[in-house]
Amino acid sequence: MKSIVLSSVVTALLVFSGCSDKKPAVDEKAQTQEVVQEVAIVETETVATDDSMVNANAGHLSMSQIESKLPTIYFAFDKYNITSDMQAKVDAAVELGKNEALQYSVKLEGNCDEWGSDEYNFALGLKRANAVKQAIVAEGIDASRIAMVSYGESNPVCTEKTQECWAKNRRVDFKLLP
Repeated sequence: MKSIVLSSVVTALLVFSGCSDKKPAVDEKAQTQEVVQEVAIVETETVATDDSMVNANAGHLSMSQIESKLPTIYFAFDKYNITSDMQAKVDAAVELGKNEALQYSVKLEGNCDEWGSDEYNFALGLKRANAVKQAIVAEGIDASRIAMVSYGESNPVCTEKTQECWAKNRRVDFKLLP
């Protein structure tokens, strides 16, 4: 009986002491500096004559510009091996990873068509992402720069019920991470 009363008192104290009506302290000076820095970054971007956004200070492509150059790797139905025609796209991604995207990490997003169970498609999407990861690591990209995720069939780029549309959904997309 004593232990029940004691544990009830301790629980009540924890519950009531955990609730605080204090407002969290905010460093407004730091927030102001961050806003000023963001505005300065936005002001330094200009439009180049080749319709691309170029950072005027650094002379390098922005993360979104580099990401738009990264290819999509497509796979055959129920497969996760990289075919010879997709190897050229993997090589192009490796070149971007070694040059323009050197300061970024990359997320490989595995995707599937709507055929198969959710569990199967999530596993297949991960196998596809892992196949691309192994290929780019073999070409010299550091494995610590690579993250993988599988969306299974939940991230289609095409929703028509045709072979061509399903083929577009069997893919791995590259996304850059800061």
